[in-house]
Amino acid sequence: MPVFQSPPWWSQVYKIKHLDMQTASTNICERMGRSQELSEIKRGTVKGCHQCNKSISEISLLLNIPRSTVSGIITNWKQLGTTATQPQSGRPRKMTEQGQRMLKRTE
Repeated sequence: MPVFQSPPWWSQVYKIKHLDMQTASTNICERMGRSQELSEIKRGTVKGCHQCNKSISEISLLLNIPRSTVSGIITNWKQLGTTATQPQSGRPRKMTEQGQRMLKRTE
């Protein structure tokens, strides 16, 4: 019974595909997680575009903001009458940001 031997170029292809998968997974991990809040100016711009009868998709493409974010801003504005972010529920952090930075330096 003949033993299968991979062609000599196979290792190169495998390395390239493996690198592509690593970069793709790294990019996904970098994108996931919480990002910074939008400025009041951008939130106001979303509101203004919506009042000018722009669709959510058009606003998203225009301002380079995800559609879900645009939709959330418009929904909050319609329900609450403001585009400002509301206070979040939950227990406050024990350590301040300054304390966390100091702890990282001492580790």
